[in-house]
Amino acid sequence: MIGRVLRTAIGIPLIVVGVLVAATLIGISGDGPFADRVLRAWCRFVLFCAGARVIAQAPALDPGKSYVFVSNHTSNMDVPAIVPNAPSSVRFVAKSQLRKIPLFGWGAERMGHVFIDRRDAHGAAKAIGARLEKGLGGVGLFFFAEGTRSTTDEMLPFKKGAAVAALTSGLDCVPIGVAGAREVLQPKGFPLFRPGTIAVVFGDPIPIAGHQLDERDRLVSEQRSAVEGCVRKARELLKTASGRP
Repeated sequence: MIGRVLRTAIGIPLIVVGVLVAATLIGISGDGPFADRVLRAWCRFVLFCAGARVIAQAPALDPGKSYVFVSNHTSNMDVPAIVPNAPSSVRFVAKSQLRKIPLFGWGAERMGHVFIDRRDAHGAAKAIGARLEKGLGGVGLFFFAEGTRSTTDEMLPFKKGAAVAALTSGLDCVPIGVAGAREVLQPKGFPLFRPGTIAVVFGDPIPIAGHQLDERDRLVSEQRSAVEGCVRKARELLKTASGRP
């Protein structure tokens, strides 16, 4: 316990400084490859501070295409684990409260991430639509489909935003399953870092061809089923890595 407290007491201030530096660099440079490298470097720094090791599996995606990425959400460690291992660069659809964080919100907007108010479905759809109209240029649009972090092994109900974005844009969906992040950093209460392994599994794309806009409920179901499959594979990776039967 003392080791965890010390790691957290030292790691959190270092991560905050890292956020300020990364956000400033990204804000100055704007959207582009340099911002992607900075974001990935910051994520690896967070993992280092937390003592987290990531094992990942991902299919080879078409580098010239954009995708809608859909993941489960268990911890604040999900993003640092996913981003450096994603098969393409991603831009997040995140809650509007994060925009208010000094420098972070500015840098994130400059990079092309999207902030939405969960209570305003129309406004959220408009913000996502505006981002799609600008074009993604080969980067992916990323959603935590549950909308918030789950505190148990059971996923929360999926929101429809990722499905609507995919159907509107015609982009195939890539499911993601994360396991082990909650053990590294608990999502609620007073969190402490606990060094450990996080597994991230990217699934094969779900084709959008043949889906109609009024079939979003069907696509939400397909997304959830695919993410559940990725989570099962991620848990198996953790068992294999730990030597458990």
